[in-house]
Parts: sequence; C-alpha cells; structure tokens
Amino acid sequence: MRCDKKDLLLYAVTDRSWLGEQTLYEQVEKALKGGATFVQLREKELDDDTFLDEAIEIQALCKKYNVPFVINDNVEIARKMNADGVHVGQSDMEAGDVRALLGEDKILGVSAQTVEQAILAEQRGADYLGVGAVFHTGSKADADDVSHETLKAICEAVSIPVVAIGGIGKHNVLLLSGSGICGIAVISAIFAADDITSATAELKALTEQAVAK
Repeated sequence: MRCDKKDLLLYAVTDRSWLGEQTLYEQVEKALKGGATFVQLREKELDDDTFLDEAIEIQALCKKYNVPFVINDNVEIARKMNADGVHVGQSDMEAGDVRALLGEDKILGVSAQTVEQAILAEQRGADYLGVGAVFHTGSKADADDVSHETLKAICEAVSIPVVAIGGIGKHNVLLLSGSGICGIAVISAIFAADDITSATAELKALTEQAVAK
C-alpha cells in the first residue's frame, strides 16, 4: 500500500491566501505540529521554478514529521523533485496516464464527485479519492456539491480510502459520521485560523470521532 488509511485522517491542502506575515513553510510547520497527517501543495499562480523550489523545501519539512507530501495537478514538478505523489482532478490528466508517468511506487489521489468517477479512478490506479464538495465552499468556485448519500455510496463502491473535501470545519465535521470516509481534506479550516497549530489539533480530534462512527 503506497499510502496508509491512517495517513489520510487530516489532510492539509495549502493555500497562500492567508499567509499575511507568515511564509507558507511556517504555516505548514504549524499544521504539522498540530497533527496534520498528510500535506498537499496546491499552487495555481506560481511559475514552475518558484513552485519547484517551494516544493523541495516543504517536502523536506514533511519528511521531518514523517508525513506524506503530494503535489496538486503538476505531475512534471512532482516527478522532478521526487514528491511522494500527485493529486489530480477530473479535468486534469487522466489517472491511468498519471500512474504510467509516476510509476507504481508513488501515491496517486483523484478527485471524484460520482460513483462512476470513483470506480473508474480506482480501476485506473488511484490510491485514494478526494470527494466533494461535501459542504458549500468558497475556495473552489467550480466545485459541485456532493450529497451525504452520494458520499456514502462512493465509500461503499470502492475499496480504496475516501477523503471528504469542501467546506469542512470544526462546526460540521461530525455531520460526516457514518459516511465511511477515512479522513477529511481542509484548506481554510487550518490555514485561515489565527492559531494554526491548535485549530489543527482540535479538528484532528473531531475527525477521529467522525471516522470512528
């Protein structure tokens, strides 16, 4: 298994919208100190050279905490700097092609909104699925909402771990109890917090409750 189910409990997706006076490195370290179990570097605006430098730095940080590190979308950068893996959406490179490029030893995550997409992603070599948006979210304008019923149906239809994403925070994470997910992926619930470390720790404790039910 390229990534363990327990690694996906609290999956932090970076976003430089809330950096303020901090660097992304500092914010990610605070999340890791709070107990984030997985990190995805998501950069939509950076040029490739800057992205690569940042990715190398943050991967070294994640290694220090023994936490898997994946790149969002950019398969080329992931290959160049030997990231632990990649996460792709439905409109990005097809999962089978990504697996062929990355090789068998890398983590491949795929976004899915329907049971059909989920089954296909598993067949094409995905290690886990990111399913959402499970709640309304402001961070992805094009994210379609996924109902609790669909989330549950996806979890039942595949044998790989499923992570819920989209609009999740400490106020609603327990609503995901009983869905079959093994964890949650969050952006603002961690990185927009005033105290990233304690926000991460609190969210992790609540997610453990939600997943256990």
